Amino acid sequence: MDPELSEQLKRVLDSVEALLPQRAGKIDWKECHAANWRRHSFVGYLDPVPEIEGIHLDDLLGIEKQKQILIRNTAQFLNKFPANNVLLWGTRGTGKSSLVRALLNRYAPEGLRIIQVDKDDLVHLPDIVNSIKQEPYRFIIFSDDVSFEVGEVGYKMLKSALDGSVYAPPENTRIYVTSNRRHLLPEYETDNRGAMLVKNEIHHGEAAEEKISLSGRFGLWIGFHPFSQDQYVEVVRQWVVKLSQQYNIAPVWDDNGEKAAIEWAYSKGDNSGRIAYQFATDWVGATLLRQQM
Repeated sequence: MDPELSEQLKRVLDSVEALLPQRAGKIDWKECHAANWRRHSFVGYLDPVPEIEGIHLDDLLGIEKQKQILIRNTAQFLNKFPANNVLLWGTRGTGKSSLVRALLNRYAPEGLRIIQVDKDDLVHLPDIVNSIKQEPYRFIIFSDDVSFEVGEVGYKMLKSALDGSVYAPPENTRIYVTSNRRHLLPEYETDNRGAMLVKNEIHHGEAAEEKISLSGRFGLWIGFHPFSQDQYVEVVRQWVVKLSQQYNIAPVWDDNGEKAAIEWAYSKGDNSGRIAYQFATDWVGATLLRQQM
């Protein structure tokens, strides 16, 4: 073969190889409790997560009602009883995604497994469920912080999966999604104008109905709402006690601590559970440092 042609073919093959996905072996779900779906060029693969996050259900404070609902649904699923797909929606920092991940620490010994999928990769749902449908474990396909524009491919695929179409997940799979938006789509003032002509849309009411049709396909909606100031302060106090116990010190909590916690929330513009944990971490850490000096 002509040396120049041979070199050109080699460059072409090298370029094609760069587009191919990594060679991924079959996941041993007995040892692996979680995986991420990774996209590579035009296809994807399941990438095992060697260590799972160490968060536990007892670590999530101020959301007891939400925990109870999700735990019950997940227990039904693990026992092969009827169970729903779930939409966890609401304010940022209130523990939606942490709650889903905490389920794994409790229920992995009972066969629960989680596959996390980015919103943009939901188009690959058929490939994902096809790879696990014969496994003896119970899988939650988890997509975090999801929002769509109408017409996105991932929106259509998720809607089809939830609708029980040909793309519906198998019996050993449920879909849990978190979003800051109850309907997973942006909502506008014009959405409430009923059958009025809006931007030349004659059947605008039907278009607005389309916006809520996706969320309506989730059997369970679990709402997460902003804390009141009293709730926020109580969660801070609980975290201060919990962290102090971990480091074997007496909790330092008084009116000064409460005032500092409120000022911390004002500076952040948020009084969610996440902000409460961040303040308690700073407060207890500073206490430990003073005691060491």
